[in-house]
Amino acid sequence: MISFEFTDIQEQVRETARKFAKEEIAPSVIERDINAIFPAEILKKLGEIGFLGMTASPQWGGSGLDTISYTLAMMEISKVDASVGIVVSVQNSLVNWILEKYGNDAQREKYLTPLASGEKLGAYCLSEPDSGSDARDQKTIAQKVGNKWILNGTKNWISTGQNADIYIVFAQTNPELKHKGIAAFIIEKGTPGFEPGLKEDKMGMRSSDTCSIGLTNVEVPEENLISEVGQGFYIAMRGLSGGRIGIASQAVGIAEGAMEASLKYAQERKAFGMPIAELQAIQMKLAQMIMKIDAAKLLVFKAAYMRDSGIDHSRESSEAKLFATTIANEITREAVQIHGGYGYVREYHVERMMRDAKVTEIYEGTSEIQHIVIARELLKNYPL
Repeated sequence: MISFEFTDIQEQVRETARKFAKEEIAPSVIERDINAIFPAEILKKLGEIGFLGMTASPQWGGSGLDTISYTLAMMEISKVDASVGIVVSVQNSLVNWILEKYGNDAQREKYLTPLASGEKLGAYCLSEPDSGSDARDQKTIAQKVGNKWILNGTKNWISTGQNADIYIVFAQTNPELKHKGIAAFIIEKGTPGFEPGLKEDKMGMRSSDTCSIGLTNVEVPEENLISEVGQGFYIAMRGLSGGRIGIASQAVGIAEGAMEASLKYAQERKAFGMPIAELQAIQMKLAQMIMKIDAAKLLVFKAAYMRDSGIDHSRESSEAKLFATTIANEITREAVQIHGGYGYVREYHVERMMRDAKVTEIYEGTSEIQHIVIARELLKNYPL
């Protein structure tokens, strides 16, 4: 039986996120965007209310919520500031989930507990200068020496790269094995040879820090290997399936924020002696906005439901990400258009939303990669 009603807990999560975003995130959003200020204090408060360990088990310091609750929180936060949303997404969908799913109890106790409780921040290190979409081609090398692993290489486009405390790093242990030689490691901030680079000066998501990371003879204890050698690529891809639900939720939030700003502006702005909301051209734009947002939400909630039910959701998470990020870019552009000249200035927020929306089509799997994943899953399930 399909239900379109949220549970009391899900509604409480959404309302808590909405109130927090309005009171704690919104007042500084323009300043942080202009000056690329990392929202450290905001994230500390989000950790205190359990939003940095939403789906992690209470046994490991998490809130034990379902994925739908998480998507609702992501939408409300990203509606106000997607830069905060990406930190929440990486922490929950990638870092925490991988540690709980594939880590051992010692790793969960040492690393997941402070992450899920919000005491520490995490980062996911997969991309490299020459291996973005082709994650199988890992050039970072891990060599076993005694009871340690020695890592050398470079990671690229790492969200929270400068401010994280705990990093999940993927590296190749045997190039001859290709993707079957990849392993996942836990590396702590301050480990000798592990050096985050300069923060990238980005078009959007400017309040989130993104940087490259250099690894020079980084010693990682054997106990910081996640699962076993050869499982790294599988772990990375499984993590991204959930991560894409988070990014889809983020994109929906951006789109909804732009739509709400446009709706408010259209009712206040007058032209030809009437609010522009009464003009058919504007009404058509608004109608298209809400229709696309509603459709994107259904795809997100379907993927979230399947994840919570333990059903393979590779295609569904890619569908949600591809559609939601596409409509986020369409809707934010239309929002700027509805605002006219005012849409081009920072005060009205929609220009920032348009800039923020673009990267959702790129990170955690480009739109082109999502097409490939969807088609591959379709062909696999409908053979001749």
